[in-house]
Amino acid sequence: MATVKPLRVAILWHMHQPNYQEPGAKRLLLPWVRLHALKDYLDMPLRAAAHDGIRVTFNLVPSLLDQLQLYLDGGTDRHLDLTRADPELLSPFDKREMLDTFFSAHPPTMIDPYPRYRELHRKAGQSDGKADHLPALFSSTELRDLQVWSNLTWVDPLFREEEPIRSLFAKERHFTEEEKRRFLEWQLELIGRTTPTYRSLYEAGRIDLSFTPYYHPILPLVCDTDAAVEAMPDIALPARPFRYPDDARWQVRSAAEKFAEFVGAPLTGMWPSEGSVSEATLEILRDEKIRWAATDEEILHHSLIKSGMSPHDHPIHHVYEHNGIRLFFRDHGLSDRIGFVYSGWPAGRAAHDFIGHLKRIRSHYLSRLDEVVVPVILDGENAWEYFPNDGAEFLDELYSRLSEDPELTTMTMTEAAESLPATPLPRLFAGSWINHNFRIWIGHHEDNAAWDLLHNARDALVAFQAARPDADADRLAAAWRQIYIAEGSDWNWWYGDDHQSGIDDQFDAIFRQHLMAVYTLIEQPIPAELHKPIASGVVASFVTPPEAALTPTVDGYLTHFYEWTGAGVFDCKRAGGAMHRVDSLIDTIHFAYDRETLYLRIDFADRDALARQTPLTLDVTLGQLGSTLVELPGDEILPQSTLSGVTIALRDFLELEIPRSRVVADGVGEAALQLKLLRGDDELERWPENESLLLALPAAKDELFWPV
Repeated sequence: MATVKPLRVAILWHMHQPNYQEPGAKRLLLPWVRLHALKDYLDMPLRAAAHDGIRVTFNLVPSLLDQLQLYLDGGTDRHLDLTRADPELLSPFDKREMLDTFFSAHPPTMIDPYPRYRELHRKAGQSDGKADHLPALFSSTELRDLQVWSNLTWVDPLFREEEPIRSLFAKERHFTEEEKRRFLEWQLELIGRTTPTYRSLYEAGRIDLSFTPYYHPILPLVCDTDAAVEAMPDIALPARPFRYPDDARWQVRSAAEKFAEFVGAPLTGMWPSEGSVSEATLEILRDEKIRWAATDEEILHHSLIKSGMSPHDHPIHHVYEHNGIRLFFRDHGLSDRIGFVYSGWPAGRAAHDFIGHLKRIRSHYLSRLDEVVVPVILDGENAWEYFPNDGAEFLDELYSRLSEDPELTTMTMTEAAESLPATPLPRLFAGSWINHNFRIWIGHHEDNAAWDLLHNARDALVAFQAARPDADADRLAAAWRQIYIAEGSDWNWWYGDDHQSGIDDQFDAIFRQHLMAVYTLIEQPIPAELHKPIASGVVASFVTPPEAALTPTVDGYLTHFYEWTGAGVFDCKRAGGAMHRVDSLIDTIHFAYDRETLYLRIDFADRDALARQTPLTLDVTLGQLGSTLVELPGDEILPQSTLSGVTIALRDFLELEIPRSRVVADGVGEAALQLKLLRGDDELERWPENESLLLALPAAKDELFWPV
């Protein structure tokens, strides 16, 4: 019997949270390291290691390990402090803070399945959450139950048969202070198991480990903020270039030293923060003896063009080499299916779909499988809260199928880097895994202000060090550490209008605290600008309102250049979720109206890609019209047609013409719009992702666009 050659699959799970530690204190300003430790950091390697034949890579951020250790050394956070407190002794202010923050979980999977937690959530919601009397509506028993449930829901299913977890789930309500105390002790015990588990599984050869630079900086921008220009020639940069490759080298070297301390072996590979690479970055990795790194397939595409090579002749599923570093380019379609698509699917069907995609890739490469590896790289913690049971069934089903199928095999990134041939890549494009650029972290005036403040603090530290060669070495080292922390990517992730967390002001405050600490440590006055928020506090709506009344021709084409000029626009790409799916099909939504009619135009990110999809359906839900289903039939062109009184045309883009009277009574008022892109019963995309887009259709007497 002929031996079946398998397709190699290299999966990397990236584990990361920002550095929340308050400067100089054993306090983390937000609880997410601890809560994700209950839900993600330990079960993920255990699930992988439970399947013989499964070989995966876990990428850890050194500062995450530091924060886990901080809890074991007596560290705390505000959520933990409020959980520990006896509700009968809490002030109305503390109770109000609990009711505002203790429901921070994805309701469909982390609140609604648990009757007591759901009951408390609904009571808080029905009370508006802002009423001054809200704390008085909750008894001490209810608040204690809330304390327990806001932690208990984060415990991964793998540990729910352990005590006291099993008893807490069984009891469900009316918890005691003693039961809560035992639960919090169990949390620390679980955190204490985490890093030894990674170490022991690595030493046993069951998993591979890689690290990210120490405080998760965007290395190319730390080397030189001008690196952003390659992908965005017109970008607005900070007032002064930030060019400190030695800082980038410290971040890499310190991560390598931490790795050697952690497992007693040299660091071989890196997922650079956000997959961010540049020529300067790879020089540092090479000098620090890093053998492999990974980024996104779009970086390969632009690197090939930059090198004068054809992207069509150089597939993403090969290992490449540049400047002595082996490079992997993540298959972002497959990676994003796990991160964004499968959470709403039954586990078996999702795993079957993933395996089916791998089989098709294998068929494509059948004659050269010895050269091929499929890199699947994504966040290893944030996706699972959207899956039932934290993704347990999906992961077990996926690992089982991968380990049992003779046509597929898993391998670690290090194994692939050492065993597979590499294609030389003459030049490397500077960018990240998100849209192959650095727009998230630079270019917006808030981002640039943060870079300038960081630059000023660094200058002050360098000047102090030059003027005071006898300065205390420990204080200087502590000040430099605050600079390195402030170079982390997480602060600028929330500046600008790219993302909103709901707590942007807290991330802003943490960033400025790190810079303030630099001045305090070198005994200099804190500049006044550091006391002022960088974040504007204005939540971007990603909506440009209409500027003119329009009557476009509904034919699916841009009939003339100014046809939609002055229409309102909702930018889906900028409004995308914090995890940044890169394969969204819907790009923008345009809306306009005249006195009788509302017009919609939906632009697709790649019209040709839409045609290559299996048949899709667009569910347009609008005001009192309700749901209108529009078939998107692959390569076919939908002729102009009328469906339920709605005129539709799909050619270069989709246009809809809808009588205003069908949308709102008498054609006047606000109408809620939401689009859902469906494949069968499966929702692929939803725009807007959360609340509907409100379209205003004013009466003639209130209209600014034409005289009455």
